Parts: sequence; C-alpha cells; structure tokens
Amino acid sequence: MTALFTATLAQGELPNVMSGVTLYHFLFTSAAMFVIGLIGFLTRRNLIIMFLCTELMFQAAGIALIAFSRFWMNHTGETFVIFVLTVAAAEAAMALALVVLLFRRKETLDSSAWREMKG
Repeated sequence: MTALFTATLAQGELPNVMSGVTLYHFLFTSAAMFVIGLIGFLTRRNLIIMFLCTELMFQAAGIALIAFSRFWMNHTGETFVIFVLTVAAAEAAMALALVVLLFRRKETLDSSAWREMKG
C-alpha cells in the first residue's frame, strides 16, 4: 500500500507527520470555527459583527478545503480556497458599502433597522 502512495506522490515519499497533528485536528478546528461564526451571526444584531462572523465561516471552510487537499495530496482544494477568498473579499466590500449606507441613513448599525428601510 505504501508503494502505491509513493509512486503517486511528487516528493517520492509520504509527507512528514506534523508532530502528531492529523486531518481530524484540522477538521475539528474548522468545524469549531464554523459553529462559532454561525452562532455569532445568528445571535448578534451589530452588522459589523455579523459580517465578521461570516468571514470566520469562510475561513473555516478554507481550512477544511486545505486539510482535505493536503490529506489526499491533490491541489484542487487549494484552488477552491482561492475562489473562497475571492468571494470573501467581494462580500467584505459589499458589506462595507451597505454598512456605510445604513449608518448614513439611520445612524445605527442595528440589523433591525434594515426592516424599516423602504426603497
């Protein structure tokens, strides 16, 4: 079985164990970050905190993608992380614009103020 993996790896040998850190450690960290971001997004009213929690969820997904990419020695997950970071940057730009718009109109960052706006 090891010969099969050795033949497919570009390095010619199996990757070094990172001092006992396994795929499960990265997945647990990713899941914990995602849950913290989800709880923060659902419980907070401040728009800036809500968008920061969204960014935390994006980063958790990126960690999971990179962990699986490293585990399977395939660069597809790393490529998807670049797309996730691009979406996160676009979301941050749109969020900043919306927060500035809301603050100029209502002078508050409470998310319930969005319900009262009429376009």
